[in-house]
Parts: sequence; C-alpha cells; structure tokens
Amino acid sequence: MGDLVSTDWAGRSGRRRRGWVRARLVLVGLLLAGLATVLLSFPLLPFTSPALSEGDVASRDIRSPRRMTYESAIRTAEQQELAIEAVEPVYTTPDSDLARQQHERTRQVLDFLGSVRADGLATEAQRRAWIQAVPELRDLPASVAGDILALSEESWGRVQLDALNVVAETMRRGVREGFVTEARVEVPTLVGLDLSVEEAAVTTALAQRLVVANSFFDEAATQAARDRAREDVSPVLRTVGVNEVIVREGQRVSALDLEALQALGLQQSRTSWTYIAGHASLAVTGLVLLGLFLARFRPDVLVDGRQLLLLALLLAVFVFLARLMVPEQAVLRYLYPAPALAMLATAMVGPPLGVVVSVLIGFAVGVVAGGSFEMAVYAAAGGVVAALTAQRADRPAALFRAALFVACAEVAVLAGIRLPDQRLDLMETGLQLVTAAANGLLSASVALGGLLLFGPLFDVVTTFRLIELSRPDHPLLQRLLREAPGTYHHSLMVANLAEQAAERIGVDPLLTRVGAYYHDIGKVVRPYFFGENQLEGVNPHERLDPYTSVEIIMGHVRDGLELARRYRIPARVRAFIPEHHGTSPASFQYERARELADDPELVDEASFHHRGPKPQSRETALVMLADRCEATVRARRPATPEELAAVVGEVFDCVLDGGQLDECPITLRELRVARSSFVSTLKGIFHPRVQYPQVPGVTPRPEGTQLPSGGRQAALGDPQE
Repeated sequence: MGDLVSTDWAGRSGRRRRGWVRARLVLVGLLLAGLATVLLSFPLLPFTSPALSEGDVASRDIRSPRRMTYESAIRTAEQQELAIEAVEPVYTTPDSDLARQQHERTRQVLDFLGSVRADGLATEAQRRAWIQAVPELRDLPASVAGDILALSEESWGRVQLDALNVVAETMRRGVREGFVTEARVEVPTLVGLDLSVEEAAVTTALAQRLVVANSFFDEAATQAARDRAREDVSPVLRTVGVNEVIVREGQRVSALDLEALQALGLQQSRTSWTYIAGHASLAVTGLVLLGLFLARFRPDVLVDGRQLLLLALLLAVFVFLARLMVPEQAVLRYLYPAPALAMLATAMVGPPLGVVVSVLIGFAVGVVAGGSFEMAVYAAAGGVVAALTAQRADRPAALFRAALFVACAEVAVLAGIRLPDQRLDLMETGLQLVTAAANGLLSASVALGGLLLFGPLFDVVTTFRLIELSRPDHPLLQRLLREAPGTYHHSLMVANLAEQAAERIGVDPLLTRVGAYYHDIGKVVRPYFFGENQLEGVNPHERLDPYTSVEIIMGHVRDGLELARRYRIPARVRAFIPEHHGTSPASFQYERARELADDPELVDEASFHHRGPKPQSRETALVMLADRCEATVRARRPATPEELAAVVGEVFDCVLDGGQLDECPITLRELRVARSSFVSTLKGIFHPRVQYPQVPGVTPRPEGTQLPSGGRQAALGDPQE
C-alpha cells in the first residue's frame, strides 16, 4: 500500500510540475509576444518623430539630420503629368471614302440648288425656303440664299465648280473631329481668286457648310503615347542638406514635406489596429517557430526557467535596440549589433540556437526598417556568421575572431546590395561599408559585456567565471584545502587526469578541470570520514553500522550541492557533484550489511546506491572515470605500466558494464582516447621511485600497504568511500 501511495504521489507531483512548466512557457511567450508587438508598432521616442498629415501646421522647425538624396515620387509624378499633357491627341488618318462621299453630297446639293434656280413658276420666297430646307443649309443667311438665286448662269457655273474644288481640297487635307470650325475658317483661303466678291461669298458659304470631319480621335493610340511619355520620364531626385529646414514652424505641411520627412525617417506613422495586428501576428509566428525549434532540439531550455528567462530578455533587449537604432536611415542602423545576440545565444545554448535567433531578429529588423529586405538580410547574415564562427562564444579570443568574419560578411552583403545601384552615392556608401566593418568589433564587445553581466545573474557558465572558480584563493577551495587537504589534492589529481583527456577528445577542458575541483566539495562537512583525509590506522567507519556509514558517505553529495548553492557555483559545475557518482553502489558497506544481517537477502541493495543522476555530459563522465582511476591506481599501486593499463581498463569496463554512461553522449572512440590519456598521465604520476636509505628511528611503510578497509576500497565500487 505504501508503494502505491508513493507512486501515486510521484505521479501527481510530476503532472503538477509539467503543468507549471507549460503555464510558465505560455506566460513567457505571451509577455514576449506582447512586448515585441508594442516595440514594433509604437515609436520609442514620440517627440523626435511627429505624426503629421498634409495641411497640418508645424509646431516647430524640423531639420534634416544628414545630407540625403532620395527619389521624390511627388516630383516624379509632377514631371510625368507635364509629359502627358505635352502629348498631342492622336487622330486617325483622313478617311478618303468619307471625303468622296462628301464630295458627292456637295455635287447633289449644288444640283438641287441649280434646279431651284431654274424653277420659274415658284416665287422667290418659295425658292429660298427650298434652299434652306437642305439639312446642311438650314442656317444659311437669307442674303446668301438671295445671292444664289440672283447669280447669272455663268457666275453660278463658276460657283459650282469652285465649291466642289474647295470641299475636295479641304477633305483631302483632313478635317479632325472637334476641329471642323477651324477647318471651315480656312475655307476662304481656298476660294479661287478669279471669282467676284458675290461669287466668292456664295462659294465660301456653301463650302463651309458642306465640310465635315473625316479624321477621328484615336483613344488607344493617344493613351499609348501618354504611357510612353510617362515611362520616358526619369525619376526625379531630391537632395536635402544637413540641418536643412524641411518644415518651418507655423507653416502648413505639404505632401512634398511629408515625403521628405518619410525618407529621412522623421515621420511617425499613425498606428492603426491593423498595423498592430500585423505586427502581433509576426511576433507570435516567430516565437512559435522558436518554441518548436527548442522543443525539438533543446527541450532543456524550455524547462530551465533561468535559461528561458534569459533568452526572452535577450530577444526583448535586441528588439528594443532595433527599434531605437534601425529606423534612422543614416549610419546608425548599420551599427545595430545583431551578431551580438547570436554570440550570446551560442554561448548560452549552442550554434543552432544562434542561427535561429539570427534569422528571427533579421525579420524584426526588416519590419522595423519599413519592410527593408536589405536590412533584414544584413542583420540575419551577420548573426548567422557569428553563430557559426564563434565556436567558443564564451571566450574573448573566440568572440573577436568571430567578429572578423562578421565584419567581412556584413561588408560583402552591403556591397552586394549597394554597388549595383545606378544612383550610388560613393561617399555615403563608403561610410556605410566602414560602419558595417566596425559592427563586428562592436558586436563582439556587446557580447562580451553581456556575458559578464548576464553570466552571474542567469547562471551562464563563461570562461571568466570558470577562471575565477579555478583560482586557488576561491573561498570554497580554500576551505577544502584547510579542512580536507587529502580531498583537495585528490581533486587536483582528478582534474589533471580529466583535463588532459578532455583536451584530446575535444570537450571543454576548463569546465572539466573546474568541475573536478569541486566534485568532492561536500567532504568538507565531514572530512575525517573519507579515506584520503584519515590518518593511517584511524577509520571511524569501523565503529559505525553500515547504514549510518553509507548515509555519511552518500551525504557528501547532498552537502556538496548545498555548499555549491551557498557559494553561487554555476549549475553546470554543480552537475559534477552528483553525476561523478551516478547510481554506482557503495559495495563495501553493502557487503558489511549483508554480513551483519540475519538474513542477507533482506538487505535492500537500493539503499546502498548513489541517487544519481548518471553523467549527462562528456565532461562529467570524464571526471567520473578519472576519479575512479586515480583512487584505484593509488590503492593498488601497480608496479608496471602494463599493470597500470590493466587497472585503468578494468575501471572503464566496470563503469560501462554498470550502465553509468548510458545517458551520456560520449562515444566508444572517445572512451578509447580517454583511457589512453589516463594511462599516459598516471604513468607520470605513479612512476617508480628511487629507494632511499632508511632513516634511523623511522620505520618505512611497506610498498603497497593500503589504508584500512572502509577508508578507501581497493575494489572498483565507489572510490570515495
């Protein structure tokens, strides 16, 4: 029943923990998404960029902070309108068929008028009425109609002939639609000079009324001509000088003023709900992608509250910096230290996260820059290069080596974008390229400062912290030296072994050395219960029952973790304290318990195992192996290199067979390299010594004499017991 209750309680506790982790993730995600939306949507300094509209009265002078040449869409549109207005309407060619039809119509009208003139039975009034009944002659003045009737036959014959010629000539030239009046005005100039005044007047009146349009407006051709004229207009460039007044105080703001303010980044856009919703959508999408990446490849970051908070804080800080620096079109935007974020993320988690956050911050920079593809690529490329080249982002040398690659990459990206531009300003582009080169150094400096600032606050292990922890004058190491000198020297030996192996297999040697320094720090609490601190022949474990003895021995892990927290030792270094034991057994105490028990089968073996966890990293695995090899070799005192190699191999086999490395990413090849390194180092430590003459009155300890049982086991169980 007790086991069932315990299992049920553990299940409920695990579910509560998972629920808390999920709630924390959702809370952090919502807060970060909301903060990113606010930073992307609203200006940080409203008083520097006023929100103006056309027709507003400026409350102060607004000056240009720099010299800038930009393409003025308004001026270009004005020039295009002028070019369009200059395009003449396009008309069809004169229609010859229509001209022939009108010539024939003129002949018909003249024949009709001739018949009216010849009618001797009708009165003059009737004949005038018949003349004005012709559709083309309805507005013919009565005087002209009278002249038509009064002309002699000879004169009428000349009028007919000349009227036909005038209409034909005019129609042959072409009469444009809408310009018939103008064509009729030209008719008198075509009338023959041999006609009398009366004949010329009648000819002009008749011809003017018989002229019609035979060339019509071609809308499609005219629009095509206008389009060509618009396209032929080159973009109009407008240049504003440094400190030039764009808008004067008390002056109404024009569209051209607004355009200049927008180009200079001095115009604050009016925020609408659609604007905010769009940025919120982008922020949520980016965070979801980041969360999916972490869940797939680094779930430990999502579980670790400190790392998660640090990542969220870094993203918020760099989005804030982007909002502060990038909207300016000047040199400042090219100093934006996006690579520093990649370096910090790489130092905190690793290069893959550095690449992901670089892409995300690149998108954010592009949005802040008004949808600038150039700035998005510039920021993302610098960050990706920083993440991939800063192999040890927690070391100054690695940071500044990566800064060189970042500078080259950003200069190349900026040059590739700017140089093809036909309107290239060499002075401005040169300054931007120099700024891009300086960005690498600035980013490395920002990353270095960030590591110094955030490392202690968020438990990030950096080279600086490790160097500080490795100093012999560290208070905790001083306590170990004074209160447990044997353990201190044992830790130094283990550190030397593990560090050499770490160098050879390519893991962090400094972290390995520092972890070895502190792996047995808990023995400071009860140093005299551990063999390396005991006087020969004095072993308090011989007076204790095995259960008390194993509790004291295993308690040094708990004591070590408590001391490490009290002295603010980083979590990655604290991990060496429990993981260097893993779940290995305290064999000596277990065997004693079985000897003392009435029924050995009733002894619970689980009570004599360390609580773990097993090594989770190659560094802690090396310290586990180095710890056991050093203790076992010291206890057995192998006489030859072959015996030493056999002892080391036996320790490795015991650890592997016990499953202690099942949760560690170390490979068999790396284990072979580590074993070879251990053997080489131990040969130098436990080399044969010259036998000195015996000092009178001193009885030497026989070679190979071991500490009493219970001080340090010669077996391959737990060498610290």
